[in-house]
Amino acid sequence: MALPIEILVGSTAGNTEYLATEIEQKLNASNHTTQFHDFPKWEEINFNATFLLCIATHGAGEYAESIVDFMEHLEHRQPDLTHLKFALIAIGDSSYDTYCSAGIKASELLQRLGAKEISSMLKIDMQITTEPEKIALEWIDQISWP
Repeated sequence: MALPIEILVGSTAGNTEYLATEIEQKLNASNHTTQFHDFPKWEEINFNATFLLCIATHGAGEYAESIVDFMEHLEHRQPDLTHLKFALIAIGDSSYDTYCSAGIKASELLQRLGAKEISSMLKIDMQITTEPEKIALEWIDQISWP
């Protein structure tokens, strides 16, 4: 049986949350068990699950407001995540020099704590795409979920 998937969302304007909702529906339709966290709280996360992070870059390269507390807590606690597997979608705008930097920073942190990436990070450029959900859903189909 596949591990449950914790969907952790970092969104400010809601676009990333919408994209994550579409992904959750697809995963559930494929018989995956998911838990959706639009404001992830440390004590509510199943660290024995697989993580799917959907993170928008905000401001000058910071985490979006809905995930900043969780990521700062993770950085501060420095837990051993050698058992954790994850996939990450980074949302950004390539017209900024901080393009997808929050997602990149999150991936680097998770890997530094021992987590294993199960797919190359998907970067979605909101400057050029009109169908981010389509891109993300196609990417999800390529992943072998543990």
